[in-house]
Amino acid sequence: MAVGRERDLPEMIRMRVLAVAPHTDDLELGCGGTLSRLIRAGCEVAYVAFSIARESVPEGLPKDVLGSEARVAAERLGLSPSMIHIHDFPVRRFPSVRQEILDFLVSFRRQVSPDLVLIPSTSDIHQDHAVVCQEAIRAFKRASLLGYELYWNEISTHPFSSALFVELCEEDVKRKLDSLEAYQSQKIAGRRYMDADLVRSHLRVRGLQAGVEYAEAFEVIRWVLRA
Repeated sequence: MAVGRERDLPEMIRMRVLAVAPHTDDLELGCGGTLSRLIRAGCEVAYVAFSIARESVPEGLPKDVLGSEARVAAERLGLSPSMIHIHDFPVRRFPSVRQEILDFLVSFRRQVSPDLVLIPSTSDIHQDHAVVCQEAIRAFKRASLLGYELYWNEISTHPFSSALFVELCEEDVKRKLDSLEAYQSQKIAGRRYMDADLVRSHLRVRGLQAGVEYAEAFEVIRWVLRA
């Protein structure tokens, strides 16, 4: 199934979307093109990142640099500054603050009441990503839930289920790449998944699978059709 083509726009315009990231840069990498597509379609999109990963910042850079980079990146995707929410939970320690994360998500659900929630996939093996995925499923059990792909965190014994594809146009691809350019600290840290050629190539692979030029793939965790 593919979403995001022009014929789908009227339905998409009515959607309230919440995009949830364990760490800054996860959303841009996993579903940045789709966020661009949804925003251009007129959706109301909120962005939440739970950690600015102070412990992972390269020496010589401010420990909060990922917070400011994330705001720039999200705005480059088209998000309103008022819809960007960034927190400072300790990286790689989410299992110990699971209840706090759930409490925040439940509170946010009451404020936003999203129709669609984008979260890490159920096959993501990173401990922080797994906590966010599990607690988001609990918090948003009446919303549609899609798991985005971070393929360096997948293993063959529990592979990512690419059941839904979102077609991206060149503008969405450029916005995604532009948003990733905001994360200069991650380039200094040598994060290979930030490479623009690699990102574009993966979008092409997913596009080939969907019969379009570019696409992002998602796991369908839950899909709710309302009247």
